[in-house]
Amino acid sequence: MVEITKDMIIGDILAIHPGNAAILMASGMGCVGCPSAQGETLEEAAMVHGMDVDTLVESLNEFVKEQNA
Repeated sequence: MVEITKDMIIGDILAIHPGNAAILMASGMGCVGCPSAQGETLEEAAMVHGMDVDTLVESLNEFVKEQNA
């Protein structure tokens, strides 16, 4: 299993599992499909949206872990 980190690009996180988009959007990051989001890191996007990146990383990794179980 690939572990998601805060320095990963949003596009790469979505490539790991498309369901990660729902996690990001539910957390308040509604523009995961926009071109700029595809090239920024999770940490950069979280900072722009005023989100706690560590909590987001934890949620994404938990989701991917459940999907691979």
